[in-house]
Amino acid sequence: MQRYAQITGWGMYVPERRLTNQDLEKMVDTSDEWITSRTGIKERRIVAPGEACSDLSIKAMDQALAVAGLAPTDVELVILGTSTPDYLMPGAVFLVQDHLGVRCPAFEIRAGCCGFMYGLVAATQFLAAGACRNAVVIGTEIISTYLDWTDRNTCVLFGDGSGAVVLEATDTPSGILSYEMGADGSGLDWLVIPAFGSRYGVDPKAFETGDVYIHMQGKKVFRFAVESMVEVTRRVVYKAGLTMDDIDLIIPHQANARIIEYAAKMLRVPMEKVYVNIDRYGNTSAASIPMALVEAVQEGRVKDGDKVILNGFGAGLTWATTLVQWGKVEAQMLEAGFWQTVLGQARQVNARARDLVSNVSMLIAAARSS
Repeated sequence: MQRYAQITGWGMYVPERRLTNQDLEKMVDTSDEWITSRTGIKERRIVAPGEACSDLSIKAMDQALAVAGLAPTDVELVILGTSTPDYLMPGAVFLVQDHLGVRCPAFEIRAGCCGFMYGLVAATQFLAAGACRNAVVIGTEIISTYLDWTDRNTCVLFGDGSGAVVLEATDTPSGILSYEMGADGSGLDWLVIPAFGSRYGVDPKAFETGDVYIHMQGKKVFRFAVESMVEVTRRVVYKAGLTMDDIDLIIPHQANARIIEYAAKMLRVPMEKVYVNIDRYGNTSAASIPMALVEAVQEGRVKDGDKVILNGFGAGLTWATTLVQWGKVEAQMLEAGFWQTVLGQARQVNARARDLVSNVSMLIAAARSS
């Protein structure tokens, strides 16, 4: 019998400190109008001194376990997606696992903004294979540690936070129905922190050269993000035998409001069906999708039976998109599954042909404007 991985718990944590655009106006040559018009961000959260990746992760995980009704000692697997662990070695996930008081398997995924998404797919495979009965997947970032607060092109974009979900094995179709993941290392230098890895070692000069901070080629990342979000989303929906009309909500990585709006336009999806909270948190990298998912659920935007797209893209370059069935599928939906797939694929062929014409002109316009 096939096993599925249902999301049964969710939680998030953000630091108390709010850094608004008005605050940034006093720190760097920028303005609220400049930041808002280009990114959609109004404020972001910044960790307190001494607050680390594992601290945020534990608080988000504890909330998720409470929602799922699981005790810490019930957890059988922990996966943490992060690029900003407490230490270079060992991983922050082991501090999180130790908090549980149980010696379960735990590992970390460093896949940029897709760290949580890679973890979600990996955990689903563990549960589907019968290797464990439940798993906690966390996305946490403390990007503020690696920001050059004199560089207005990067310091205005990012924030700190954590989100977590609990997955439990079930025989009823639920959780991820289809997905696609990928990577393209040729774009590594588009979004990178050069210092302190094994290539350069611990070089004090990195502070002088600025290699300890995030370096980003904004225009290239923008184009990659839009193309990834649009094309991968279409393919994932197609794999499930559905069309975009069947999707109840899209929760994209919160990198830039303009990226999200442009991609939604290309997908012919109204913004009412796209969840956006970047205005309150900025880009929290691997934490952005689980944080947005938690808020969407709390606001009643995600309900049992809904089909939700989770779409990630980021440093690596990496991308990962899943189509998630929230809650459990009703019996009548299972009976109609075969014809839903057949009809859905036929509708997808028509939709892809229609969109191809419009998207070619949009891409040409975007290339000219950049």
